[in-house]
Amino acid sequence: MTLTQLRAFLMAAALGSFTAAALELGTTQPTISELVRKLEAVCGLQLFVRGGRRLVLTSAGQELLPWARRAVEGADGAEQSLSALRGLSGGVASMGVLRNASYYFLSDLAVRFHAERPGVRTRLVGQNSVEVADAVRSGELEAGLVVLPVNDDGLAVTPLLRDEVLWASSDPERVRQPITVEAIREAPLILYDAHYGWQDPTRRQLAERAQLAGIRLEPMIEVENVESALRLVARGVGETLISRAVSVSDIFPQGVSTVPFADPLYDTIAVVVREDAALSPATAELVRLATEMVMKSAQSS
Repeated sequence: MTLTQLRAFLMAAALGSFTAAALELGTTQPTISELVRKLEAVCGLQLFVRGGRRLVLTSAGQELLPWARRAVEGADGAEQSLSALRGLSGGVASMGVLRNASYYFLSDLAVRFHAERPGVRTRLVGQNSVEVADAVRSGELEAGLVVLPVNDDGLAVTPLLRDEVLWASSDPERVRQPITVEAIREAPLILYDAHYGWQDPTRRQLAERAQLAGIRLEPMIEVENVESALRLVARGVGETLISRAVSVSDIFPQGVSTVPFADPLYDTIAVVVREDAALSPATAELVRLATEMVMKSAQSS
């Protein structure tokens, strides 16, 4: 049973004659008749009632019809998708990325994507995960990389990796053993992502733990980026929390040490797209490449 035979069968069933099917498919009537005959031989069943002015499907033909349609449509869809990737030479790929994306080897994403698809314009928007999720939900962006949890209303979420969250301090005594939520109150708290505050996914997790412990955490200093927070920690101003990816990066300052939480805390990085939305070929390829790079960073860490 071949796709060519199934195409001939479907066209003959739709048009009611081998002659009409041949004209539609750009071949001859004997060719269509022979393709259908061979298909019937493979099936061991007659698929058409012949002899009248119009071909009529037998019960076997009726049974085969939806399966033949699925097979041909599936093959056509696969070819169209691959053709889109082979011929991907224009358009715009848009995706939101978490603000600390560079620590997961995503700083090279634009370079690599441009090298592979030089004709495609790339739009990578670095934002807090809350903003990325909102932009994808509204259609401003086609897809995004976020840290969970986020509001997933209207979104399809695909988790990619977990990165442990650590406590950072310049005081050796404070990192001799895993940190507890209760112990966090013993030193000034420095937090980044000041604009989004406790809406930030990592900070939300910390706040939820504090709430369960009956504690209210108030940062002494809030800044916008993790680099600024770490510089303050290095100067002994206070302490902060960071992902493990940041702790092994080149920007991690000397004199600062880390310790895990007594009850381990994790950032989960995920891809989000709108539910039931078809990505453009350009963005689909960008998401595929970003996913590949994130997964490789997880394997190497």
